[in-house]
Amino acid sequence: MVEAQSALDGNTPLGPDTKPYLLDEQVGFLLRQASQRHTAIFAARMMDDLTPTQWAALARLNERGPCSQNLLGRLTAMDAATIKGVVDRLVSRGLAETRPDPQDTRRLTIALTAAGRELVGRAASVAHRITEETLAPLGASERRAIVKLLAKLK
Repeated sequence: MVEAQSALDGNTPLGPDTKPYLLDEQVGFLLRQASQRHTAIFAARMMDDLTPTQWAALARLNERGPCSQNLLGRLTAMDAATIKGVVDRLVSRGLAETRPDPQDTRRLTIALTAAGRELVGRAASVAHRITEETLAPLGASERRAIVKLLAKLK
């Protein structure tokens, strides 16, 4: 109780000039809240029961074309175990397929199927609306600024 009171009155063991740690001012906490908000909007709006990680893989394959599972994981910021599970689910749903790599037949590449390309074509407008809804509390210049700033943090 004495420690809690000293933290509240600024007399922490670290000294009187130590700024109190306020959770609502911490970047990690704020980013997590924003991420939770976006995830809830995504879950409510995205079609065909796509998860954010599945959508990221589909969108990246649509942008880039076939690539190795390892590269797809790096391009979507997923670790090896996560991207493997995502690819396995996309393949089982008929949205992606594995093919021998033309440069190295020991390696497989991941590619969109016709059904995957068709789904990306339909879901892209939904994904744009999800982004718009996520950023709705911000003005146009704030939207551009937050995207630019977040890109600097990655």
